[in-house]
Amino acid sequence: MDDALRKIIHVDMDAFYASVEQRDNPDLRGKPVAVGGVRERGVVAAASYEARKWGVRSAMPSVTARRKCPELIFVPPRFEVYRAVSNQIREIFAAYTPLIEPLSLDEAYLDVTENLKAMPTATEIAQNIRAEILATTGLTASAGISYNKFLAKMASDQNKPNGQFVITPKTGPAFVEALKVGKFYGIGPATEAKMNRLGIYTGLDLKAQTLPFLQHHFGVSGPYYYGLARAIDHRLVKPDRVRKSIGAENTFFEDIHSFEGAQARLNPIIDKVWRYVENHDTRARTVTLKVKFSDFQQITRSRTGTTLIDSRADIAAICHDLLTGVFPIMKGIRLLGVTLSSLDDDSHNDDAPAPAQMSLAL
Repeated sequence: MDDALRKIIHVDMDAFYASVEQRDNPDLRGKPVAVGGVRERGVVAAASYEARKWGVRSAMPSVTARRKCPELIFVPPRFEVYRAVSNQIREIFAAYTPLIEPLSLDEAYLDVTENLKAMPTATEIAQNIRAEILATTGLTASAGISYNKFLAKMASDQNKPNGQFVITPKTGPAFVEALKVGKFYGIGPATEAKMNRLGIYTGLDLKAQTLPFLQHHFGVSGPYYYGLARAIDHRLVKPDRVRKSIGAENTFFEDIHSFEGAQARLNPIIDKVWRYVENHDTRARTVTLKVKFSDFQQITRSRTGTTLIDSRADIAAICHDLLTGVFPIMKGIRLLGVTLSSLDDDSHNDDAPAPAQMSLAL
């Protein structure tokens, strides 16, 4: 099918975790709320819009968030509740199309080119879905509507919260040209900085580069960026989207300074990851150790095997070796994480520009 004829919707719940907490506790409504980060060394998992006005963002250390917003209210996460609400939302999606690609509990792509209700426009479908979500859950959602996934994702951010935005085939190229590259989905801070050093600041700058130039500087991502600069994204909405990585991490109350202490703190993290592996009958080839120090410097160390890692003991042994390579250390460790990637069914999914990360811990 011609991409220009596709109808893709990206639905994104508004401050999902925090909004659920405000819905269920009237005392929190209208106040700056952060989910997670309850512990002194914690991290913000989600922030309400009232908190965002103060500069509080997800993944921000709790101490920083409280410094920015002294009135910030921290609440512990309730993932079982968030999953239940997410399932309600998925049921609403399923009434319109079977082509649903969840990205997380609070967002998903929908291909409504041919929809189950024979509705003529994706704009009307998005309006109906958002209205049903509000009526069913009491929560608001924003939506982006376009002819490919990249533009639908970009569009959903335009009228947040509780709004929607359409990017048509006629307006798509100009929209991308005016966009700062740091706003592109799939371009993180490091890549943005590299592009800036190369004189690439906007979509128009990116469009001016040749494919060989982008391949030379960005490797396998070069063709992806080349297409995005031209508002081209052929990726399909895949309802069987395969997870590309599994990860868990922990931030500690006190900094760790010894190898033995770090090893002991790694064991429960490895347990969480291995439980997921066993419950979902999957295996991996790559183990990555994440270390964040007391000054927030972060490093990762990885090892990829030629065969699938088939036991918890194998993961533990690799983590032990990777951790050994980190020591001796000159500063304390505040966070450790373990991620498994190159999963056994990973080769069948080339859809996402970056690995999907499952958060098993705050």
